[in-house]
Amino acid sequence: MIRNPIDIATRVSPRLSALIKKRVEDPDSEQPITLEDIRRFFVDFLPADFKEAERLHHFDVAPSLLDELDALIEQFGPSALALDFIQTSASEQMSRVIDALVNDDTHEGAPTLTDVKNAILNGLGARLVGEGALEEDEDDTLLAEIDVLIEYFGADALAEELMRYE
Repeated sequence: MIRNPIDIATRVSPRLSALIKKRVEDPDSEQPITLEDIRRFFVDFLPADFKEAERLHHFDVAPSLLDELDALIEQFGPSALALDFIQTSASEQMSRVIDALVNDDTHEGAPTLTDVKNAILNGLGARLVGEGALEEDEDDTLLAEIDVLIEYFGADALAEELMRYE
């Protein structure tokens, strides 16, 4: 199997990345795990009525994890290594949030992921939307992403180390 030369993890939602990470890190799973393996594993845990609806045709107002996974399989192929789709840095939007906190003169010390979460809860995302640093819909996923980052790296991890520079 050939590894993808681009950072394709940037195209994966934090929720799907977390699901893939848990499966890849499962010591009982066979290695290497592909996107097809992730899909098969995911579908096996869906309720039977959803599997039937999926077989007929799956429609959803918002893209589901399965839709997202299917799109990745369509783009990169079923044999693409799942490991390549695990995010190990913050998204571009989260990086802007972290940057705002790092450059905040009122914040003492280097901000941790907990500091970032508290700042988001206290309206930093909305403030950045108001300032034009984030688009209106970009702040919707910040809490979910920070929770995933905290789960991956721990609450006391330095946020600046996870910033993505593009």
